[in-house]
Amino acid sequence: MTLQEIINYIESLPTKERDYLFEFLRKKKEESREDNFWQGLQKFRSVIQSGGIIFTDDDN
Repeated sequence: MTLQEIINYIESLPTKERDYLFEFLRKKKEESREDNFWQGLQKFRSVIQSGGIIFTDDDN
């Protein structure tokens, strides 16, 4: 199926189904962002620990 065929199909959906699809996609995108944030944070912590860098409250 081509992108244009997908777009045409989505446009042919009833409004209620289209709204559900868009809400589903929005939630998936939001979940992906959260996952990327936590993965990035874990990688950052790993680099900090492997470099022997120590953060304390005095660093604020």
